[in-house]
Amino acid sequence: MAKKIVTFGEIMLRLAPEGYYRFVQADTLGATYGGGEANVAVSLANFGMDARFVTKLPTHEIGQAAVNSLRRYGVDTSYITRGGDRVGIYFLEKGASQRPSKVIYDRAGSAIATAKPEDFDWKTIFEGVDWFHFTGITPALNDTVAAICLEACKAAKEAGATISCDLNYRNKLWSKEKAGQVMAELCEYVDVCIANEEDAADVFGIKAANTDVTKGAVNHEGYKDVAAQLADRFGFSKVAITLRESISANDNNWSAMLYDGSGYYFSKKYSMHIVDRVGGGDSFGGGLIYALLNGYDSQGAIEFAVAASCLKHSVEGDFNMVSVDEVTKLSGGDGSGRVQR
Repeated sequence: MAKKIVTFGEIMLRLAPEGYYRFVQADTLGATYGGGEANVAVSLANFGMDARFVTKLPTHEIGQAAVNSLRRYGVDTSYITRGGDRVGIYFLEKGASQRPSKVIYDRAGSAIATAKPEDFDWKTIFEGVDWFHFTGITPALNDTVAAICLEACKAAKEAGATISCDLNYRNKLWSKEKAGQVMAELCEYVDVCIANEEDAADVFGIKAANTDVTKGAVNHEGYKDVAAQLADRFGFSKVAITLRESISANDNNWSAMLYDGSGYYFSKKYSMHIVDRVGGGDSFGGGLIYALLNGYDSQGAIEFAVAASCLKHSVEGDFNMVSVDEVTKLSGGDGSGRVQR
């Protein structure tokens, strides 16, 4: 029987100009849906797992379209609460070469941001569930949603589920000080922590030595220290850190490290030409959860997660549209991109 995973957060309407048009040039905007924890749920559903996404969405057609975008990939939407007035929106302008991508949020007053604790029956939601995943974006919405997140963590722990969190600091949503306070309380319940080069520094003031993400410089020893500090402070059983070396908006080197309390495991490094990088971290989280739930060892788990995420950077939209077989082929060494006949 497939393991059950619950993810909790906000799914938004993504509006983006075609190709590499700038906002001020665009006459039309393409509409898709996405959001940190929703993206993880879709990844896991595409890997054949029993993935359940929990949120609050309006009863109108735009809310239903968001639900349908998840159902189409086999995500369980039966515990989505309906109500509220609007679906959060984010506008995405894709960067190219030395011009970075831009995101503009229009999510104030969204259904999930106006949710109340009584909207979610966590005890029922977590019955028979093996894993719970959330990100630092969700508690950043406001104090009530942060409190709901804490309730979810307590209920997941009581149900015996493993809990993972992607720190995902967003400076457009809250301050570093507030993030540090709220996330410190939530992280007391977390087993597997996922972070990138900047999150640990922004949220908890834990920095990697001799690293400058703007210059693309990555120091492995520094990240070992960051992972160990995080694990020591919160008692995480595992810490995964993604290592993105940005050459330009189009070209990145991509790898990661997993610390499991006894050793440090570094993945191979991929040189990626990027089609769409939004959701890249979420696809890494989905790959890591899949691998750990399916008994991969630490080296195998980090290789699978990085390969899954590498492939996502070639896929338009927030969701990672790849199979276990495709990920396994890449992690096993076939990164040629040759036609599969």
